[in-house]
Amino acid sequence: MREITIGQYIPGDSIVHRLDPRTKIIITLAYMILLFMLNNFYGYIFPVGFIILATLLSGISVRYLLKGLKPLIFIIILTFLLNSFMTKGRVIYQLGPLDITYEGLSQGAFMAIRLILLIIGTSLLTLTTSPISLTDGIEVLLSPFKKIGMPAHELAMMMTIALRFIPTLLEETDKIMKAQMARGADFESGNLINRAKNLVPLLVPLFISAFRRADDLAMAMEARCYRGGENRTRMKELKMTFLDVATFIVFILIAGGGIASRFV
Repeated sequence: MREITIGQYIPGDSIVHRLDPRTKIIITLAYMILLFMLNNFYGYIFPVGFIILATLLSGISVRYLLKGLKPLIFIIILTFLLNSFMTKGRVIYQLGPLDITYEGLSQGAFMAIRLILLIIGTSLLTLTTSPISLTDGIEVLLSPFKKIGMPAHELAMMMTIALRFIPTLLEETDKIMKAQMARGADFESGNLINRAKNLVPLLVPLFISAFRRADDLAMAMEARCYRGGENRTRMKELKMTFLDVATFIVFILIAGGGIASRFV
């Protein structure tokens, strides 16, 4: 569980770290949309190239990024198998009442690659952006919606806290599991259903811990006279630079190539 990279932040001074948080948020959203627009394997050349370039420029270890896929490998394999068995087409192999088709294998690999790229791309956003910068970026992007009564700062703060608490809650879950295993609990033997049942006793102490942390955070914010976005100033104002403009241009070219591949 500690290997999940979404929500974690690695301090650094790379080109990607220095980008404006608004730039990274917009590009990440556009990158996610691009992944769902691609309809063939040739199109994946462009987002894969973009991820490789972003990873090299961020200074984050490729092994660390790939390690973040390990806790989600079951979902990736399940996605591949479901598409392989449930997509009709030319039958390659028959396994009882299930048919493995050529189209199913192709669709399964397509969806698995999409899911992997989606996880790595969103992980890069949180790994290279501090929680404060992420909050400021989301708040500025949502600020136009204040005119219709949307609490931009509060929404940005909630989303950032939720992302930041993912690794914290996973670490807490790991501690609870080890404590119960020391008392004789078994989370590894048995079939999938039995393992799921064994995880039920984890929920009560985990929820108690989560509510306790939320209460401590609320008390700490109140003790510091936190009043949300009202009359709040920033120590560092967000400013777009030439680096941000160049990043947008590069991504537009990559996205254009990916969209063009739909017609190949």
